[in-house]
Amino acid sequence: MTIITVNTLQNRLTLEQRRRLAEGLTDAVLVPELGQHAPSARVGFQVHFAEFSADRMAIGGKLLSDQTPQPDVITIHIAVMAAAWPAEVRADVIRRVLACLSEVCGLKTPPTTWWVTFQVIDEGSWGSRGDVLSILNLLGSGVFTAERIAEIRKALS
Repeated sequence: MTIITVNTLQNRLTLEQRRRLAEGLTDAVLVPELGQHAPSARVGFQVHFAEFSADRMAIGGKLLSDQTPQPDVITIHIAVMAAAWPAEVRADVIRRVLACLSEVCGLKTPPTTWWVTFQVIDEGSWGSRGDVLSILNLLGSGVFTAERIAEIRKALS
């Protein structure tokens, strides 16, 4: 279970870019989370796109509507269930996300005004289907590699 929230200025992304990002950002997190590309696990990933007018975003204490030129601001927040998320895996996900975003937006490198945050939701703090969920309940689904299952069990023990 993963939620990826993409915040941008209004009309920053086209419909086609959002389509490509929905798939690419899902894969950027799915592969490290599961240890493999598992299309059947995609249902557990949501990507939300939120757009804001320039008078509803600020950098340096100044509204973007008051800045010329207007900075290209994109923030992406990734929320994942507690599992094995050591710093190097989180860093890999962040790099994958920024690379995907750069590719979809046609840029060689991401600007300094694009930020990614990564949040691990504590065990017992994620709910769906009328109950509290644990990643441990999902380990038998067949989408995780044996290596990832062992890492997750160790991290949560």
